[in-house]
Amino acid sequence: MSQLGKKLKNRYISRNPKFDYLPDQDRYLSKSSQPKYRFNLIGCGNIGREHMKVTFMEERAVIHGIYDPNPSSLKYAHQLFKELSPDSSLEIYQTLQEACHDPKVDGLIICTPNYTHLSIVKEAIKSGKHILLEKPMATTIEDAYELTQLTQNYESVFQIGLQYRYKSIYFESIHEALERKTIGDIKLISITEHRPPFLDKVNQWNKFSKYSGGTLVEKCCHYFDLMNFFAQAKPVQVMAVGDMAVNFKDFQYQHEKSDILDHAIVTVLYENGVKANLNLCMFSPTFYEEMVLCGDQGRLKASEHDHFLTTSQDRNRLEIYGGEERPTKLTTPCYPTHIEQSGHGGATFYEHVNFVNQIEKCSVKTPSIEDGLWSVIVGAAAEESIKRGEIISIESLLKDKNIFSR
Repeated sequence: MSQLGKKLKNRYISRNPKFDYLPDQDRYLSKSSQPKYRFNLIGCGNIGREHMKVTFMEERAVIHGIYDPNPSSLKYAHQLFKELSPDSSLEIYQTLQEACHDPKVDGLIICTPNYTHLSIVKEAIKSGKHILLEKPMATTIEDAYELTQLTQNYESVFQIGLQYRYKSIYFESIHEALERKTIGDIKLISITEHRPPFLDKVNQWNKFSKYSGGTLVEKCCHYFDLMNFFAQAKPVQVMAVGDMAVNFKDFQYQHEKSDILDHAIVTVLYENGVKANLNLCMFSPTFYEEMVLCGDQGRLKASEHDHFLTTSQDRNRLEIYGGEERPTKLTTPCYPTHIEQSGHGGATFYEHVNFVNQIEKCSVKTPSIEDGLWSVIVGAAAEESIKRGEIISIESLLKDKNIFSR
C-alpha cells in the first residue's frame, strides 16, 4: 500500500469514536498524525465552513484563523471550529491584511463572493503564502486574465478550486478515457446538470450577474473545466441559448431585480474538432449530473443522482460500453461515506489532499491558474452568446478585450 493509502486508512481509524477511550500512549493504528501546516480561512459562508471541515479531516493542516466582514458568518464558523477542535483556539482577524500576513500561517483558503476575488488575491499574494482560491477565479475574462498575470511567477502553490475533477465519477472517467484510452479518441462530450435553484447567500450576491459573473460562469465553470480537460484542446467557438423561465422572476434585493439564467444549452467547438454540449436546468426537483463521452472506440457515461427517495438506488454510476472490440464495464465509483458526506461528494476533501501534496512538493495534477482562466472564458463567452444571439468566436472575443492568450 502507498504511503498516502496508509495515511487515509489510518485517518479513518483515528477518527472512529470507538477508540476515544484510549490514552494517547496506547494509540497506534488509531493515532492521529500531527498537523504540519496552518491555514487561514478568508470567507466563512457555507463553502468556507466546508473547507474548514475537510482541513481537519485531511489532518495535515489546521485552521488557525478566520476573516469575514459578516458577523453571522464568523459566529457559525467559530461554532463549527469548536466542534471540530474543542481544545484549540481560533484567531479571528479584524482586517483582511491581518489574515493574509500572519507569520504563523502557511496558507490561505479564499472562499469569498466571486466579485471580491481579484481584490483579495492582490493582497494575498503579497504574503507569498500558499493559496487555494475558490471557483470561479473571477467574474469576467478581464479580471481572470489579470489574475493569471499577477500569479504568473508566484513561487508558492496557487490552486484554483475546480474540484469536480476529484469527484469519484470524474476521477475514474479521467483514468478510463485519458489514461487507459478505453473509448479511443474522444470526439463528443455531453454534460447535463439538473438541480434546484441557487441557494441563499449573504446579500444574495449570487442572484445578480454583476456579482456572480452570471450562471454560466458561477455555476458552470466546473463543467467547462471538465470539457476543456477531456477535449485536450482550446475552445474556438461557443454558441448558447438560455433564459430566466422559473427562478427568481419576481425576486428583488434592495430594489434590484435578479437577472440570472435558470436554464441554458451551450455548445462548444474545440480546435481539434471535438464538440461539447452542456444542458443546464436549475428548476429541477432533484439533483442529477451526467457526463457522456463518445470516442471512436466506445462510449462512457458517468452520473450522480441525489433523488430524495426512500427507494434504494446507487448515487454514482460509471458505464463504459466497448461494443464488440473491448469489454463493457458497469461500476459504481465512490469514496468512503464520511468523505463523500464532507462536501461535493468528497471532491473538496481530495482537493485538499492535492493542495497539501503540492505544498509538500509531490507530483500531482491540479487545476492551474490557466485552467481557471479558460473555464471563465468559456462561461463568459456562453453568456455573451445568449445576450447577442450569435455564435461567439473566442479569438475575436479575446482580441476585443485586448487579451491575446493563445
